[in-house]
Amino acid sequence: MPRCFRPIPYVASICVLLLAAACGGDDGGTSSEGGGAGGSVGGSSGMPTTGSGAGATTGTGAGGAGGGGGAATSDCSDLPLCDGFEGAAPDGPPDTATWSVVSPNCSGTGTVTIDGAQAHSGARSLRVNGGGGYCDHVFIASTSAIAALGPAVYGRFFVRFEEALGDSHVTFLTMKDANDNDRDLRMGGQSKILMWNRESDDATLPSLSPAGIAQSLMPTPDTWLCVEFFVDQPSASLQTWVDGAAIAALQVDDTPTPDVDQQWHNQPNWSPSLTDLKLGWESYGGQTNTLWIDDVALANHRIGCN
Repeated sequence: MPRCFRPIPYVASICVLLLAAACGGDDGGTSSEGGGAGGSVGGSSGMPTTGSGAGATTGTGAGGAGGGGGAATSDCSDLPLCDGFEGAAPDGPPDTATWSVVSPNCSGTGTVTIDGAQAHSGARSLRVNGGGGYCDHVFIASTSAIAALGPAVYGRFFVRFEEALGDSHVTFLTMKDANDNDRDLRMGGQSKILMWNRESDDATLPSLSPAGIAQSLMPTPDTWLCVEFFVDQPSASLQTWVDGAAIAALQVDDTPTPDVDQQWHNQPNWSPSLTDLKLGWESYGGQTNTLWIDDVALANHRIGCN
């Protein structure tokens, strides 16, 4: 796409004619409309839930490191990973060319199967029957797609919980970090809210203070939730969107924000190098749950929810 420039006066009319078509249709896909990670927004207005958007807890934009505030795109047919589980048979495993089913360290009652009765789009999704003990965990794992992306990873998936998240810690997404002794960067829940957790030092995002909790959100049971994330190694930043809106409590940038990412900065050399993507369920305090996952994608740009 040609770039617009300011014409000098005596050729202004010619430039307008030549550039109108080239510049008029620019969708701004690589620009950032927001500021940084959003930082802290007032946490005294009560706990929002999801279902019709997450704007109640968002910052003023989804900008920040790596151009995360650029326009989201939803077509994922040419991405390293794009799976709606439509090619797998109901009641069987997901496509073995894309996913492996894993239970790291030990296994128990957790199971994953393709569900032909519940889906965000199409006719199928992944059903996760999550057990209450650590060894009852189960995940689907992909390694090749994330390896193709390099140091900046955008992800998108839809998730639906049968029951609300509880007070105890659970995980439904993990990514192994080669720069953190292969320990996991984890997304899940605690204190009923969405949160990130770093396995190596158990840091949480947000801090689980009343003010930190108030800036995240509680997923509504039996409602599809669009979750997007961006992890950028060069800037050591992390961004999160839910239903298209940036969540102030789930952002890491270069400035520690009280009750948000201040605890994350206790590891000053954090520079994530991700080597896999795992989706499923792992419980550390006894909570069981059934969840459905659909329309999973990884890219080097923001993917969007449509």
